[in-house]
This record gives sequence, C-alpha cells and structure tokens, in this order.
Amino acid sequence: MVGLLLASGLWWPAGAPVARYDALTLAAILIQVALVTLRLETRREAAVILLFHVVGTAMEVFKTAMGSWVYPEPSVLRIAGVPLFTGFMYAAVGSYIARAWRLFDFRFTAHPPLWAGILLSVAIYANFFTHHFLPDARPLLFAAMVVAFGRTWVHFRIRAIHRRMPLLAGLVLVALFIWFAENAGTFARAWVYPAQRGGWHVVAPEKIGAWLLLMTISYVMVWTVQRAGPQACADDPARGQRYIRR
Repeated sequence: MVGLLLASGLWWPAGAPVARYDALTLAAILIQVALVTLRLETRREAAVILLFHVVGTAMEVFKTAMGSWVYPEPSVLRIAGVPLFTGFMYAAVGSYIARAWRLFDFRFTAHPPLWAGILLSVAIYANFFTHHFLPDARPLLFAAMVVAFGRTWVHFRIRAIHRRMPLLAGLVLVALFIWFAENAGTFARAWVYPAQRGGWHVVAPEKIGAWLLLMTISYVMVWTVQRAGPQACADDPARGQRYIRR
C-alpha cells in the first residue's frame, strides 16, 4: 500500500480515465483477494480485518468532517468525502499483526485478560471522537496501556528458537513504522494535514502516540481471532517460566 501511494503520487498521469484514489481502491481490493486466495491470510483473519476496515473508515469520515485532514483529489469510490482506499490502510495494520502473530508463533507471559483489552480499545476509540469536544484523555489512556501491558512479554519464534521482548516495546516500534508510512503517504499527497497545505513537511512526531493507541485497537481485534483457535501452554526455556499461546 505504501508503494502504491508513492508510485501513484509521483507518476499518476494527468487526465487519466480512472481517478488516482479509485485506482488505489481497486488495487487494494485485488491485494486483499490475493492474500485470501493464496492463503497468506485466513478467512477468519480477513473477517476481523474487514471489521477494522469499517472502524477505520467511520473514524475517517468523522475526522475529515472535523478538518483534521483532507483528501484533495476527486474520486467516485468515496463515502462523505473519504476515498474507500483509506479503510484498506487501516486494514493493512490488522493484516500485518495477524500474519506476524501466526508466522512467528506469538506466545505471551503476564498477558492481561481479553475483557481488559476490549475495555481499553473502546475507550481509545471513543476518545478519537470525544477529544474534539471534551478534554483529551490520551494521558490516561497511555497510563492504562502501561498498567494493562507493562508486564507483558511477547515470545516470537525465529526458526526453532523463541525469543522475547516487552509487548509495549513491540507496539511502539510498529507505531513508529506506521508514522514513517504516514510521512510517505502525505509526501505523495494521498492526504494532507492542515499544516501541510502550503507544502509538505514531516508529520508531527506526536502522531506516533496516536498510532500507538490505534495499534492497541488493532492488536485487540486480532487477539479476539487468535483466542478462537486452540490454546496451548509450554515452558519458556530461557526463563524457566510458563507462557500462554493466545
């Protein structure tokens, strides 16, 4: 998706019979079909990713209406001024988490219960809307993330060996790379923030925090899918601890 945003922004021909945003939407659909057809993504994973697509598009409609950012180019495939390819950008995050979870055989120590993750996700999603009218609850939400996941370690398998890292560190790193992708997207003028209307510049680093919160929602959505599969426990040979496959 990042490659498509950059390539279309640099080389999309003027006067093309298909609008750039519509072409991005069609390409994203083809990518999603290919992932399922080639079994790189299971149908169950695709279903929860579709839900994330809907959640992301709903937030996009609200945010653009509030003037948080704009999509400056015309298109046919859009809802309330939001091109449909945008939902696939959110879905791409969920797709990445689901595939990494499966390929690297994620297992966890000191993981919070699912209900705690759901409550935190609902609060985060609500704050994306309410902070336009009420005090921003992000400091409290970051604190809640530390309380919920501060003790959690994720164990990931590289070849035959499970290695580990703090789950929060992993989420922060993914949020950082999403911020890199966001800079690429705005450089290609796929969308524009108000401060970028006079010319492109780096997206404010504060956005990494917003992506970290959004990452939590995506993580919990994928978590619900993974919990639907078989549960297993095994010894952590490096620490002599028990870890649970969720």
